[in-house]
Amino acid sequence: MTTQPAPFSDPASPFTVPRPDTQMRAYRLMHTAAELARLYEENKAVTARYVHATARGHEAVQLAAAFHLRPTDYAAPYYRDDALLLGLGLAPYELMLQLLAKRDDPFSGGRTYYGHPSLRREGFPVIPHQSSATGMQAIPATGMAHGIKYLESQGLLKTADQRPVVLCSIGDGAMTEGEVSEALQMAVLHQLPVIFLVQDNDWGISATGREMRAMNAYEFAAGFKGLHRLKIDGADFAVSYAGLAAAFAHARDTRGPVLVHATCPLLAHHTSGVRREKYRGDNLAQHEPHDPLPRLHRQLLDMGLATEAELDDLAAQARTTVDDDYQRALQAADPDPATFADHEFAPPAVTEEAGERSPAGAERVTMVDAALHAVDDILREFPEALFYGQDVGGALGGVFREAALLAQKHGAQRVFNTPIQEAYIVGSTAGMSAVGAKAIVEIQFADYIWPGLNQLVEELSKSCYLSNGQFPVQSLIRVPVGAYGGGGPYHSGSVESTLLNIRGIKVVYPSNAADMKGLLRAAFLDPNPVVLLEHKGLYWSKVPGTEDARTPEPAAGYVLPLGQAAIAQPADPEQTRRGATCVVITYGMGVYWAKAASQQFPGRVEILDLRTLNPLDYEAVERAVRQHSKVLVLTEEPLLNSFAESLAGRIQRTCFQHLDAPVFTLGAANLPAIPLNVALENQMLPNAEKVAKTLGELLGW
Repeated sequence: MTTQPAPFSDPASPFTVPRPDTQMRAYRLMHTAAELARLYEENKAVTARYVHATARGHEAVQLAAAFHLRPTDYAAPYYRDDALLLGLGLAPYELMLQLLAKRDDPFSGGRTYYGHPSLRREGFPVIPHQSSATGMQAIPATGMAHGIKYLESQGLLKTADQRPVVLCSIGDGAMTEGEVSEALQMAVLHQLPVIFLVQDNDWGISATGREMRAMNAYEFAAGFKGLHRLKIDGADFAVSYAGLAAAFAHARDTRGPVLVHATCPLLAHHTSGVRREKYRGDNLAQHEPHDPLPRLHRQLLDMGLATEAELDDLAAQARTTVDDDYQRALQAADPDPATFADHEFAPPAVTEEAGERSPAGAERVTMVDAALHAVDDILREFPEALFYGQDVGGALGGVFREAALLAQKHGAQRVFNTPIQEAYIVGSTAGMSAVGAKAIVEIQFADYIWPGLNQLVEELSKSCYLSNGQFPVQSLIRVPVGAYGGGGPYHSGSVESTLLNIRGIKVVYPSNAADMKGLLRAAFLDPNPVVLLEHKGLYWSKVPGTEDARTPEPAAGYVLPLGQAAIAQPADPEQTRRGATCVVITYGMGVYWAKAASQQFPGRVEILDLRTLNPLDYEAVERAVRQHSKVLVLTEEPLLNSFAESLAGRIQRTCFQHLDAPVFTLGAANLPAIPLNVALENQMLPNAEKVAKTLGELLGW
């Protein structure tokens, strides 16, 4: 072990002594956790098939934390926290069902690793889906605290009288992740009720603390002004209980953040796949004297709270329970293979178009104004809704004025600026969703979405599926995309193919104001993560040929289901009957390139605007292909390995017998970035002239 901290360092807080029955319960559960580790080790032939970590050495602080959590609280454990789960009241049997990937695993139905809980159960804290990615839970956990504080401020939190808090449990190695710093920054900036419990055993996997960090978590946290810090001996239950009592009291009373640095021994393997004998050497002998279980045993005897016989009886009870539960778990049913695809998404809230798309006397509006008005309507109608991102709050209201006056109208608690933290902007929405807040967020330009992909992939996209439908993430992420007029390499990108390779998210791409207003509302109401791609070149219809992006403004409440394509321009029926037509399948700016190019082929070009890229309206695609037999798939992205090429391949496979020509594709040149010079930009991108040339070749086939 490294140097031990003071037993409990927080002079502002009194030492809270756990009650005798609490200490006895902790002793029994410590033995239960130890017996789990023992049983898994003795049954490696079965359990080693599934990677797992156990709490050996960490039981004291984990149980102390569990005992302070209330049913109205929220928790984000990490993968070593099985003692914490036992402390909350979960049975060994339930943990084993997850270990063995059984059907009735209460967290995931057999879909995810041991110690990765997802739980909505009466009498328990809410535990949203937890991923394996180290440190990633800090942002959703802080997002939960952010959502709690917002809902409290609006009088919308039913459990406000309980002053709920969020526990984020994390290993010290994960504290070096940049996304943890983003979470700490927002926790102190907004003074959020979150407790970061850092369990420090001085190891990562095989790397030691001295290799991984220049300071421990307690020292590191000193740089975050407004973060209350405690350090405790995490191997001593009474000390841990007192420290966590102080931490929870601070978070409940002040509604501000706390970091608890708990030093613990590591007595088992890092995980079952990384065995201690491979790398620990004599280090294990240094850790064993700090085992929290014999320490609590001695303390209970010394304090006269139990006899040796009584403690032996509790240990025997724990062993019997674990062994019996294991036999039951072995016999439990496996998941039905027919359910493997269940819960990719939660069912959509909007399935039919509703409201007035073109009210009498409606003025024609730009796409940017249609989006602004849609968000304004949502904020007025749904008090649980928030809108945040870089520069969307305050007086500016977005670099495109897409949030103009919203902060003034709805208040800085609802519409606000964030730091330059794309990971927090994206990942916090998972936490917001878990507590009942509904976030609309913005990434300022598509070229800067990449720091948010960790959260989008690990915390948002997998949540519904891996929690067996318990935790779909309602998240609307707005992303300005596309090139025009010399935006250059870092403000002009198209990212849809990358996003479409992330399963479990929806991707929407409107091409006109009416669609923007209806799709934005549907995206907000959808219980799943939705990325709304908004082409900057269509925002104000300033690009020649995009005038049709302005439309009469739909009425407030107009909604358009996701996953429905539309015919942006029909072909002439007579030309179609003669077999002289083709269909351009496209979206976004492609709609207007195709419209301009089609003027050279009057009546011969139908344009199918996909509007939503996932879920894709493939029925509309097949219908158009069967009708016209010649197809061009048009995109603004570089073509190689793109969504457009994938769609073309699918059409070739499912519609081969209806085709009179190969499926044509057209996109940008396969270059890593869009150049600043306008002439170079034009050379790289598709345009009406290039589309017309391609259409001529296709129609002449």
